[in-house]
Amino acid sequence: MDHYYWFALKSVPQVGNVTFLRLLAHFGSPEKALKASLDELCSVKGVSAAAARSIAEHDCRDEAAAECEKVQAAGVQVVDVLSERYPRLLMQIADPPPFFYLMGSLQGSETAVAMVGSRHASQYGLCTATRLARELAEQGVTVVSGMARGIDTASHWGCLKAGGRSIAVLGCGVDVIYPPENDALYRALCDGGALVSEFPMGTSPLPENFPRRNRIISALARGVLVVEAGEGSGSLITAQYALEQGREVFAVPGNVTTSGSRGVNGLIKQGAKLVERVEDILEELAIEPQATHPLQKPPSFPLTPQEAELYALLCQGVLQIDEIIVQSALTAGEVSATLLRLEMKGIITQLPGKRFAVV
Repeated sequence: MDHYYWFALKSVPQVGNVTFLRLLAHFGSPEKALKASLDELCSVKGVSAAAARSIAEHDCRDEAAAECEKVQAAGVQVVDVLSERYPRLLMQIADPPPFFYLMGSLQGSETAVAMVGSRHASQYGLCTATRLARELAEQGVTVVSGMARGIDTASHWGCLKAGGRSIAVLGCGVDVIYPPENDALYRALCDGGALVSEFPMGTSPLPENFPRRNRIISALARGVLVVEAGEGSGSLITAQYALEQGREVFAVPGNVTTSGSRGVNGLIKQGAKLVERVEDILEELAIEPQATHPLQKPPSFPLTPQEAELYALLCQGVLQIDEIIVQSALTAGEVSATLLRLEMKGIITQLPGKRFAVV
């Protein structure tokens, strides 16, 4: 029941983040704010009369108690603005959440870059996101994203498979796995990073939640990298939040003949830093490059020369079988047979479209 009064005050109609924080600054705790008289509440600068009446009249006991039970049952942590664990960068934005739900750990995530992009990404976009996330991880940089399909998923996996740390900011409750096919990624993030959400437990992934969560993605990072995005993409919302928050905006140039590149190419026209390699990001953020060394652990059992060659290729990112044939020195038959052996050994997995990735 540690955060009973925090849950209670947040559940009151007309009490948003800004009002909550004004009440906290005035009274010192949510409990004192909830127990204050109507006159005391009305005297708080910036708190409307309607919000004051709502606090005085709303019975939020059952809702707060139920939230406490859900948090405890799921083993979820709650980090409030008074905690030393609350990220300093998140505190700097206009409307930081008074508290957020956390699974995993934010430790070691002080230097982070957000990576976002299209849910319907091209093979080029997926491979580029995987490669850049892996290289950021090798430089000790945490990768922040939103666990959505496409670029988000590729970015998280690229970082985690290189032994780095990654943070997913969710547009649903921290106990809700969305999209459902990211079950393995969800669990990997709990072990190798963190899952963060400002939404109550069990909150469904409603469309209106995602633009809102984007401000937290950008806030937790020193810069935002847009890998692939069409016009009107939610990734552009994240980039706009980044600009408002004083963060750097980076963009990977896309194919000028595809609609999925118009948004990201537009960012470059507007002054976003063009990124072709990880050094472009490190230089802009004044991060001293480290001697690169693969952090990913090699398989614990021996590989044949052919298996080792394909394993090394796939460590660089997701590849389609035709791309593997082109990039390797093997025939089509040898590639198919070798991929099958690697799958049977549990080293790689096959994705839709005859694409392959390291497990």
